[in-house]
Amino acid sequence: MLEKLNQADKELLLTLNQLNLPWLDPVMLFLTKTWAWIPLYALLIYLVIKVYKNRSWIPLAGTALTITLTDRLTSGLMKPYFARVRPSHNPELANMLHLVDGYKGGEFSFVSGHAANSFATALLVWLLLRNHYPATRWLFAWAAFMSYTRIYLGVHYPGDILAGALTGMACAATIYLGMKKSFSKVFTDYDSKPLLPKQ
Repeated sequence: MLEKLNQADKELLLTLNQLNLPWLDPVMLFLTKTWAWIPLYALLIYLVIKVYKNRSWIPLAGTALTITLTDRLTSGLMKPYFARVRPSHNPELANMLHLVDGYKGGEFSFVSGHAANSFATALLVWLLLRNHYPATRWLFAWAAFMSYTRIYLGVHYPGDILAGALTGMACAATIYLGMKKSFSKVFTDYDSKPLLPKQ
C-alpha cells in the first residue's frame, strides 16, 4: 500500500512539474523565497496591531511561536527522521524533472517546511482577524500557491505538501487555542467587537 502511494506521489509530481513555461521559471523561483513576501507579512502585522492595539504583542508572539514550532518540527525533526530524499536529489527522477537554474533544495523533503509555514500562517492569521477582515480567508489561496511553487521547482512531492499543510495547520490551531485559553479576555473582546460586518 505504501509503495503504491509513493508511486502515485511520484507520478503526480511529474505530471504537475511538467506544466511549466520558460517565462514563469524566474517568477516561481523568486516567489518561492520567504523574503519575497515581506510586504504581505508587514501588512498582516499592521492589521493585527490595528485590531489588537496595545495587546497585539499576544497574537504577534503567538504567531512567532507558531512559525518557530512548525519550522523546528518539520526541518529539525520530521525531515531527518523520515529521510525522504527530495525528488531533485533522487537519481531516478532528477533527469525527468523540470528544475530551474540548478535549484535543488536540501537533501530531504518530507514534510514541506514551506507548506507548513505558509498554511500555519494562513490559518492563524485568519483565526486572529476573521471577524474584522473576512478577506483573510484568501491567505489559504496564497499558502496553496506558495506550496505549489515547490512542486513547480521539482523540490517536493505533492505528499510532502499535503503533510506539511496539515502539520502547519495543526500547530497553528494548537497555539491559537492555547492563546485563547490563556488570554480569554483579549479574545472575548475581539469576538464581540468586529470592525466590519461578518460575511
